[in-house]
Amino acid sequence: MKTVHLLKALGMALCVATAASAHAQASDAQAPAATAAAPAANAQSTRAADRKLGRDVRRALGKAPGFNVSNVFVRARGGAVTLSGSVPEGGMIQQAGDVAKGVPGVTSVSNKLTLNLPGRGNGGG
Repeated sequence: MKTVHLLKALGMALCVATAASAHAQASDAQAPAATAAAPAANAQSTRAADRKLGRDVRRALGKAPGFNVSNVFVRARGGAVTLSGSVPEGGMIQQAGDVAKGVPGVTSVSNKLTLNLPGRGNGGG
């Protein structure tokens, strides 16, 4: 009889220990999921801010007097802006860099614009 009571007590203790362990694991599993969601949301808002900054720079270039923005590509990442593509006149390369530096939120500009020479890149050769 004492053995039966002892076995029941051990069985209950085992159940309580197992339930407590499972609860602790479930709590631990929820914490990383919550912290993983925060960086994902943060990354999404960062990408949105980068896209907005790129649009702002492109809009500013489009408003610059005499500037041809048709073959200019703007990429923004964390305030750093990269200009690539080509322009029809050499003075536009420097102008694009100056305009981009003047846009709020731009921290640096990498100007990789090239001069679009006649017969180059348009199939003419």
